[in-house]
Amino acid sequence: MHNNPTVFSTEAELRELLGHPTELAARKAIPYLDKYCKAFIERAPFLTLATANAEGHVDVSPRGDQPGFVLILDDNTLFLPERPGNARYDSLINIVKNPRVGLLFFVPGFEDMLRVNGRAQLIHDEQLIARCTVRGKAPRLGIRVIVEEAYLHCAKAIKRSQLWSAEAQRDRSELPSLGKMILEQTAVADAPPSDELIRTVDEYIEDNYRTTLY
Repeated sequence: MHNNPTVFSTEAELRELLGHPTELAARKAIPYLDKYCKAFIERAPFLTLATANAEGHVDVSPRGDQPGFVLILDDNTLFLPERPGNARYDSLINIVKNPRVGLLFFVPGFEDMLRVNGRAQLIHDEQLIARCTVRGKAPRLGIRVIVEEAYLHCAKAIKRSQLWSAEAQRDRSELPSLGKMILEQTAVADAPPSDELIRTVDEYIEDNYRTTLY
C-alpha cells in the first residue's frame, strides 16, 4: 500500500506547517563581512561552493587549504584561489553562465558555521595570484566573490552529525578505494575492472595527490 505524500508548492503552505523564524533569525543576515565573519573566514580551512548554470542545474564543490587561503579583500569582497582538481571545472563553467554563488565555511572544532551568498567572477590578478602561491606554485586564476549576504549558522547540523567527534569517525576500509568505486561505476555490465587496472588507477590517484596538490 502506497501513501499519497503531500507536495508543498508555495511558501504559505510551508509556513503553515513549519512556522516562522524568530525576529533575530530573520534579521541576522548582513550585507557585508563584519569582524566576526572575517575572523571565521581567516580560521576556515574548508568550505563548500554552491553554483548553478543558466538552466538552474546545481553543483556543490569542496574547497580546502590552510586557514587563510580565502583572501578577504574588503568588507564585500573575497578571493578564492582555484587549485588543481579533476579538470571538469563544473563550478567555473557555472559561474561563467550564472554568477550567483553560495559559500559555507567550516572551522574544525567549531560547531557553528558561516554562510556567504553573492556574485562571483573568474579573474586573473597577478598580485592576488602571488599571495596565493604555495610550494612555489601559483594558481592560474581565482574566484572573486562580491558578498551580498553573510550570516552565522547555528550548530544543530554539526551536533546531530557529530562531525568533529572522534568517536564518530568511520574506518575508511568500510568502502573500497576511490579508484575501484569509480571504475565499477563506469564499467559496462559485462566487463568489470580487473584488479590490475584498479591498482593502476589507485596508484595514479595517490601520485596525483603527491605531485599536483598545488
